[in-house]
Amino acid sequence: MEDKGLSTNMRRILLVINCLILAVGICGGPLMMRLYYVEGGSRVWLSSWLQTAGWPLTLIPLAILYFYRRKVEGSNAKFYFITPRIFIASFVIGVVTGLDDFLYSWGGSKLPVSTSSLLLAAQLAFTSVGAFFIVKLKFTPYSINAVILLTVGAVLLGVRSNGDRPEGVTSKAYILGFMTTLLAAALYGVILPCIELIYLKAKQVITATLVLEIQMVMCFAATAFCTVGMIANNDFQAMSREAKQFNLGEARYYTVIVWTSIIWQRFFVGVIGVIYCSSSLMSGVMIAVLLPVTEVLAVVFFRENFSGEKGLALFLSLWGFVSYFYGEFRQTKKQKNKSPQIEMKTTHTESV
Repeated sequence: MEDKGLSTNMRRILLVINCLILAVGICGGPLMMRLYYVEGGSRVWLSSWLQTAGWPLTLIPLAILYFYRRKVEGSNAKFYFITPRIFIASFVIGVVTGLDDFLYSWGGSKLPVSTSSLLLAAQLAFTSVGAFFIVKLKFTPYSINAVILLTVGAVLLGVRSNGDRPEGVTSKAYILGFMTTLLAAALYGVILPCIELIYLKAKQVITATLVLEIQMVMCFAATAFCTVGMIANNDFQAMSREAKQFNLGEARYYTVIVWTSIIWQRFFVGVIGVIYCSSSLMSGVMIAVLLPVTEVLAVVFFRENFSGEKGLALFLSLWGFVSYFYGEFRQTKKQKNKSPQIEMKTTHTESV
């Protein structure tokens, strides 16, 4: 990926920060969505809408960055960096993200939470394929090993989990939910490399401000798409009625709604941040490796059984995680060793 104007150390610091933000989103988002459905929620379009409805929160860091630029550059500081070309591309990807949110929410309403592992497993595989064809990502033996281990671990959780078909869900709806979940995985596996492609084709320095602007446009477009669905399905009118019937009470219904949107927003900020600092494959790896953490949290908060399959999946995921980063470490070290040799050759050529 092109130079983004950041030093290597700063990029690593930002990568760690974005990984932490992504961890909160990917672990908390599915749990909050499950809490909504378990306690009586049933509006699929609302659940989809909440995944990106927190986009206005992005205005806070954007405002901070703008005032910082004003302080450093004075009145010449630019208010925004996104170009019409990048805006259109981000908006289109955002609409597709809205569709993906709906597919994910619909599948989540018909399937037990354990099958979300199938979504994440397939998503990593699709992201790998998408990154290979869309951004010409080069694989190493370590990254291939990581993809295989993380995919096997996640699939193991889905196939060998103890979660049965939810009560009241027919076999036809269950199968359709399963297919919808896999379709959502495939779609998001293409979305991640497309975001990376925007960075590569931007023809301008990719700054933190531009990354946040792209993320905000994407989430706004996805929210607009889901808003149309909510209006068509009368979800806004049904919210007050659903709140009164919510098992945890009306006040906690709105608390769940608000915190769901906040946590999911962290997921989207973290995803594009990791792509900005590393690659779309790295985002897919982070999502997959955090799957066992989500399962452990489900055991803690929803009192699910921690089976041997979950323990094995945790081991495979951690192994894949270590394999990926060890490969990245070796690659970075190899590039550093080559740099002095290249400089010496250049100096020798110039002297001759």
